[in-house]
Formats: sequence, structure tokens, C-alpha cells
Amino acid sequence: MTAIVVHPCEHPLVGSVPVPSDKSIGHRALLFAAICLGKSRIKGFTGGDDNRSTAAALRAMGVVIDEVGSEVTVTGNGLFGLRAPTSSLDCGNSGTTMRLLCGLLAPQPFESTLTGDASLQSRPMMRVIGPLRSRGARIDGRPHPKKADDVTGPLVVHGLPSGEYLGPLEYVSEIASAQVKSALLLSGLYAHGPTYIREPMLSRDHTERLLLSLGVPLSTMGPIVRLDPSTWNGQMPAFDLELPGDPSAAAFLVTAAQLVDKSKVVVRDVGTNPTRTGFFEIARDMGAGIATEPHGERGGEPIADVHAWSAPLRSTRIGGELIPRAVDEIPIACALAARANGTTMIMDASELRVKESDRLATMALVLRAFGVSCEERPDGLVITGKEGAFTPARIDSRGDHRIAMTAAVMALAASGPSRILDVDCITTSFPKFIGTLRALGARIDVEAVDG
Repeated sequence: MTAIVVHPCEHPLVGSVPVPSDKSIGHRALLFAAICLGKSRIKGFTGGDDNRSTAAALRAMGVVIDEVGSEVTVTGNGLFGLRAPTSSLDCGNSGTTMRLLCGLLAPQPFESTLTGDASLQSRPMMRVIGPLRSRGARIDGRPHPKKADDVTGPLVVHGLPSGEYLGPLEYVSEIASAQVKSALLLSGLYAHGPTYIREPMLSRDHTERLLLSLGVPLSTMGPIVRLDPSTWNGQMPAFDLELPGDPSAAAFLVTAAQLVDKSKVVVRDVGTNPTRTGFFEIARDMGAGIATEPHGERGGEPIADVHAWSAPLRSTRIGGELIPRAVDEIPIACALAARANGTTMIMDASELRVKESDRLATMALVLRAFGVSCEERPDGLVITGKEGAFTPARIDSRGDHRIAMTAAVMALAASGPSRILDVDCITTSFPKFIGTLRALGARIDVEAVDG
């Protein structure tokens, strides 16, 4: 296990830096390339362990994936080109990998088992399995230890007997979830009949954008999406795609620039898809120094350089449609709230309780450790901003990469060194996080910890 000691910044953070490629798009690019026909090239592939879990699962099903530097070539053999794996498919810590693979594997003519680390195997899976079962999928899981009507991994996806197909689906989702939507659309590529999905509000739409670019008969209207394969030949061409930078990773650097006085940071080539920019809107609402410099589109996704500089922050209310567009960034938004003048309310965020950790409970502990007043509520947090430096803290990340990185950013504005335990998880999404902060001027020591 690795720990880091983060020292208070004695000088502003300054510089222009990249971030890892968008891991949400990376997952989808790998999965669709695997069922296209021919060689697809994915450029700028610098994602973390989550994306590599998806690649490893596809390799285990016979997909040839070659990596040269940051370019990945995936040789796809069409919708039915996957082979039965000879052992369980290890999804690591990636809920996206497990849930999207449920949709891809449900219509296959073979059985497969999806497993993962202890954290992943505690996460609820019925939200995906339920609607897939309703269209004929046969998927079993382990009873959830805390929720009688839910299941967790390992998941056994039995596949379909010869001559059987998934049926049509009309699904109205109670939550806005890109993972659920994407799994159902993947299964819909194989179904006999249309797939109709309606969300309460629009979740990230990377899957829809990619499918449309590949000629799949898909239509969208706000939070409604419909896929009808009856007019389609069942083939998707190979593609070339250059991945944008991950806006979730950029959020940590934007926040660091707010917390360290007189900082000026530029994050290069960040994806600015409107379904992903909720955090940037939250930061602007709080008075943060932030501006985007657009650079057109890349593979149908808008990109920009994000400029961030320190500015006085004010409290705000975070909830409603902002939550699905900033769900991964709520922990680091808490760091902004910790510095803001007044009391910030985060609402409608109960989804955070079933992430890599219970992020509402864990962030309440983190904030209090740094001397910030915080009230935990069932679906959110009430955070009272703290004047002056944060209290030096000792934080256990609980194996959650976003908690570890949020704590590291807050530690930059503490009155003394802070120690963050169990930071190996950061490689899940931002392998060069520590090096990037160092490049901007932060002082961070890395330690090996026994046990």
C-alpha cells in the first residue's frame, strides 16, 4: 500500500498540463471497436486501470488489441465475433466495465462470469440486470448483503441458446444513468425489436454519439433514446477516434487552482460535452476563476483548453439536473464548498452512496478531518466554508480514487503536511496525478506502507 504526504503550497500553482484521456469514452470506444468490422484506431489512449480492465476482458474473448504508445488498434470481427472466455472476466474496480459488459454479453451464445475487486463486488447490479432480464437476458448474481431486492458480483451471464434472441424493450428509468442506458443500447444492437429508453433527465451521451457516427439507426430527443435495428444490416465499420482529455480529471486541477492563492493553471484538450460539464457550471456559480478556450470537435466530442485561476468563492446549491452531469465530480466540488463563503447544500445525490465508497459518508469524514463543518444528509451534504488554512489531516481513501485525489487537493491549502493513505487506487483514473501536481509546483512525498 502507498501513502502520500502533501505539503502546503508555499507558492502559486502555475503551468499548462494535460490530463488522461476520457475514460468514459475510452470504455465505449474499446467495446464498440471490438464488435465493428476491421481495425479501429483509438488515439490518445492514456486512461487508467478502469479502461485496461475493459481491454483485458475483450482480449479474453479473442479480440486482438495492440498498443503502441498512446495509440490502440482494435481488430473487430462484427457483432458475433466474440469467443467464449476460458475463465472469469476480471473487471477490476470498474463498474462501467461490469455493467456495460452485461449488455454486450447477454445476447451472446456462450456463458461468461464477471468478477472484480472487493469494492466492485459490493456494488448494486440489479439496475442493469432487471431491465436486461425483462427483454430475455439470463443473468444471475450474488444476493446483496444489505439490499434484499438487489444483487452484486460475481455475475453469471448465461447467454442465449441457439435460435433465441433478446426481445424489444420499453424502459423508463428512475435514475439518470449512462451505464444503464449504454448496457441496454448494447443489448439492443442484437435484439429482435426496438429499444426505447427514457431517463428522468439526460445522462452523459457518449454512447449515443458514437453509435450515430457508426450508422446505427438511433434517434434521440432530450432524455429519450430509441434504437430500432429492423432497418439496419447489423454491421458497424471500423473507425478512427482521438480521445479528448477527461473533464473529471481536469476538475481536480481546476479546484487546486482555486484553493492555492494566485495560481494560474491551464488544462489542455479537455472534453467539454455538455452532459459532462456540470462541475464547470458549479465552479462558475461559486465564482471560481475558470474559462474555456474551444478547439473544435474530436470524434464528435467538443474539446477546449480550460483556464483556471484563484478567485474568491461563494456558496451555492447543487442538485437537480446538475447531479448526473457532475456525479463523478461531487467529491471535488465539496473541496470548493469547503473554501466558499457561506453554506453550500448538495442535494439529490444519493447515487453517491453506491460508488467505490459511500462518497457522501466518506467526504463528510474528509471535510471534518480538514476542520470543515459538514452535515451529512440522506441524499447530500451541507458544507460551511472555512476561512483560512485547512487543518492538517490524516485521511484513509478507503480505496476510492476520487476521495484520495480530493484529499490531496485540499491538503495543498492546509496549515501543515497532511497524510493520505491507500492512494494506489488513483491509477484507476489518473495515473500521473501526483506527477501532474508536482509539475504545477506542489510538493508531495510518496511512501510505502506495510500492510
